Amino acid sequence: MGVEGKERHRELEAGAQIVSGQLGKTIQRLRKAYNLSLSELAEQSGVAKSIISQIERNETNPTLATIWRLSQALDVSIERVLATSEEEPFIQKSSRADTPILVSDDGRMRLAIIGWIKTVEWLQWYDVQSEPGGVLESDGHQRGSVECLSVTEGEFEVEVGGVVQHAKAGETLRYRCDRPHTVRCIGSAPGRATMVCILKAAVMD
Repeated sequence: MGVEGKERHRELEAGAQIVSGQLGKTIQRLRKAYNLSLSELAEQSGVAKSIISQIERNETNPTLATIWRLSQALDVSIERVLATSEEEPFIQKSSRADTPILVSDDGRMRLAIIGWIKTVEWLQWYDVQSEPGGVLESDGHQRGSVECLSVTEGEFEVEVGGVVQHAKAGETLRYRCDRPHTVRCIGSAPGRATMVCILKAAVMD
């Protein structure tokens, strides 16, 4: 292999490392956005837990088939999973089809993950749409976390530690979410709101 060939080989290897490293970070952020453990993602994707762990730590170069299975389990396009930070545009647009959706246990409340994937470990935000009577029950997040629910349509109530507060369109509820909490769509009309979860916020007394 000549000098030019060796140089080209080094460039290809460096490029592969960049893509592989970004892939691992993206998979990990998406997994955490869904609050999935490695075991749960392995079960949903059919990819071994050990392989997913190696991908997240940038210790292996997964096949395209493996990346596709993970993207399907995480409900995002394979293009988004493969995108590197150097390729991201200054203005980034996500289509409806590329927006992950969380559904409450009763199936009546849907949360579209509209936050930026790079902030998911400390800031998450969602577009919440609910049928009347929809209930979202959540376990507590890490200590000091705060959630903000800004209602745009209908009426919601939030219950934390036995305390209940209501909010109508144009009103916002802020509450600590580092303990079990419940969001309900009350009244006879559908509801819509924006929910922002601030993790690692200042610990509240």
